[in-house]
Amino acid sequence: MTEHACIFCQILTGKIPSKKILEEPDGMAIHDVNPQAPFHALVLSRTHVNDMAALMDRIGGEAEAGRLMQMAVRVAARAGLSENGYRLVINTGENGGQTVGHLHIHVLGGRQMLWPPG
Repeated sequence: MTEHACIFCQILTGKIPSKKILEEPDGMAIHDVNPQAPFHALVLSRTHVNDMAALMDRIGGEAEAGRLMQMAVRVAARAGLSENGYRLVINTGENGGQTVGHLHIHVLGGRQMLWPPG
């Protein structure tokens, strides 16, 4: 998949509208269009990379991953989820439940999460 065909790249460039929550140099947080919890956001990496494993293969990938996780925590705090808790999810590959080949972090909260998740 090329960057131009990637739905998340198109959201990041504004070609596809989204409900933005937060924008930072490394990423953008948006509301998920198919929420799986009362609060469900996606933190999209501005780097077009398939998944966390691919990001770790890049120079500076560890630092970028850390900044994206910090962003996810800020999104949860802004949503008022810090006191009762929330879940951060990064799906990788088909068996991991990844449906879009662009690194993103799910921020879910507002209800009790189940374990195992699926």
